[in-house]
Amino acid sequence: MKKIIGIGNALVDVLAKVENEAILSELQLPKGSMQLVDTERYRAIGRRLSEMSTQLATGGSAANTMLALGNLNAAPAFIGKIGEDAYGRFFSENASKHGISPRLLSDELPTGVASTFITPDGQRTFGTYLGAAARLTADELREEWFEGYDFFYIEGYLVQNHALIDRAVALAHAAGLKVCLDLASYNIVEADRAFFAELLAKTDIVFANEEEALAFTGKSPREALDELAALCETAVVKTGADGAWVSSRGETVKVAAEPVNEVVDTTGAGDYFAAGFLYGMADERSLTECARLGALLAGKVIQTVGTSLPEDVWQEVKAAL
Repeated sequence: MKKIIGIGNALVDVLAKVENEAILSELQLPKGSMQLVDTERYRAIGRRLSEMSTQLATGGSAANTMLALGNLNAAPAFIGKIGEDAYGRFFSENASKHGISPRLLSDELPTGVASTFITPDGQRTFGTYLGAAARLTADELREEWFEGYDFFYIEGYLVQNHALIDRAVALAHAAGLKVCLDLASYNIVEADRAFFAELLAKTDIVFANEEEALAFTGKSPREALDELAALCETAVVKTGADGAWVSSRGETVKVAAEPVNEVVDTTGAGDYFAAGFLYGMADERSLTECARLGALLAGKVIQTVGTSLPEDVWQEVKAAL
């Protein structure tokens, strides 16, 4: 089976379920978005979270994808930066525990934290303090990290660091890896569309949800799929409860979403879809099977808070594989 390495913001998710959207307005966090916050806003959000019931999980888009792949025994690796603190130790230990080979650098800044608010409809809104995660630089990347891998997965939240992404893609291509990109969030795409366009020209597999696809192309999911597929070998446009469209080398498939009893939390849905899809690609399965595996994992993770699935669920997924 082929192997996958990812790069992203190494974050710890602090998750809180809220009764309504009032706190989002109070903290000026647009529902469904990922907003980067400075130290002052991070502390203000932290004060509100300290009044609520919360739970911890490792986070960051690419880290979530590698976590799912690790639980599927796919032996992924992850590149990121953490602080020398309790959150950093939690992140590193959790990665190793779940079969991820960590390529983690350390920094004097605190480990990044994604304060995550989950509304009753399962939608999640992030106020993200990057901390040490944002200090990963292009010259810290090492050629040997890419040896022995076949796919290189990038979370779009890193795209704001142009130099880092350019060098990472160059190293991946030099090592013969296929480059995979998740567009991350509609507001990130809107803010840096020109660079995303340059990056997609060097990308083999792109993942987007319908909001991100609209932000990049200005088109509906099906039309956006064609535009993205013209740029990349394989394009995926996820449409939530309607499933997903996938196009690769002239073949186009549509898969339904996995039926669920209740959407508890959409955190990680796209990340887990990418994990299932890439697992299928690494196992050289058909395009339809890859998409179905993506839908399966996404359907499982939205039925729990955060991105940590119980062991019995993982056993069920492995049986399905």
